[in-house]
Amino acid sequence: MELLRAAQPGKYGFSRICVWGGADTLSKMPRRAWLELNHQPLLDGGILSRLLWQRYRITKLVRNCCDVLFAPGALIISGFRPVVTMSQNMLPFEDSERARYGISYTGLRLRLLGRTQECSFRVADGVIFLSNYAKHTIETRIGFKVHGSAIIPHGISPLFVRPPRPMRLPEEFTREHPFRILYVSIIDMYKHQEKVAAAVMRLKGEGFPVVLDFVGPAYPKALRLLEATLTRLDPRHEVVRYRGAVDYGVLPALYIESDLFVFASSCENMPNILIEAMASGLPIACSDRGPMPEVLRDAGCYFDPEDSDSIYRAVREMYLDRELRVRCAERAFGYSLTYSWVTCADRTLEFIAGIARRRPYKPAAEAAPRSS
Repeated sequence: MELLRAAQPGKYGFSRICVWGGADTLSKMPRRAWLELNHQPLLDGGILSRLLWQRYRITKLVRNCCDVLFAPGALIISGFRPVVTMSQNMLPFEDSERARYGISYTGLRLRLLGRTQECSFRVADGVIFLSNYAKHTIETRIGFKVHGSAIIPHGISPLFVRPPRPMRLPEEFTREHPFRILYVSIIDMYKHQEKVAAAVMRLKGEGFPVVLDFVGPAYPKALRLLEATLTRLDPRHEVVRYRGAVDYGVLPALYIESDLFVFASSCENMPNILIEAMASGLPIACSDRGPMPEVLRDAGCYFDPEDSDSIYRAVREMYLDRELRVRCAERAFGYSLTYSWVTCADRTLEFIAGIARRRPYKPAAEAAPRSS
């Protein structure tokens, strides 16, 4: 949706972009003269009907009207070529993270996704990765270099862009005006919300006026683990609150109200939520795993997401050191400005156009100047 909203396909030789989807997906798409939206009833159904549509319908549809197919879900079961896909999920490729789900439907689903996505990467004419970390990790896991690939990060919505605000001194935080910590993400096994809660409750026990808000939907098993932790450490929810999922448009206000953002994920392809927090002008205490150091660079205070003591030390340091918060917020905000949906759309369409014309892709910064 964001990519199509920012796209200028005519710049790259495209006269039309066709999107096939279910009614809910299509209702969220922008309206453009060059954009053709095609409702497919089978895509309103469950996974089986969607697979049947991809297997038996999509090839005929594409052959009738298109020069190249873009399948961003990393599942290719169509016979049409050329085709470009995208890697957006690391869980199928990190054994230790997938093992958190044990013998379960989710665990089986992730194993199957790993197999099907590996097959898709083998047959695709082009693959888009969102981070250097994702490309390196997946190629190492599957044992071959992906042919015709590019690293093109997603962008950030202007809704979140807010320059850093004045930071309070430690002594200015009180019970009435506490140090507000925010963690936006799905409650899940690899997000380690229970570790963050334990770290913040330790700070509270030492007299720090802190509160913590978790925001996002929940995987049931992980939510039960978090609730058990809160029952033991904060049964009255005076310090730690789970606010559930909220509308996308509400998130910018939650960032603005906070003094610190915590991101404790141990598995990401590209951490869009982390970039939202960076763009919101917040200082960030962050997991040292996956692509997080690649994205946040020297603009955060890092910790081991599986060690509540490590999280405690990082949050405590941020609380006590106002200058550190100021420095990290300013750097993070600057880095966030490089993540643009316009840039993402331009590079994506340039890459797909190169695949359609059967020529190697070179990012604009590397390509030789074109004569007029």
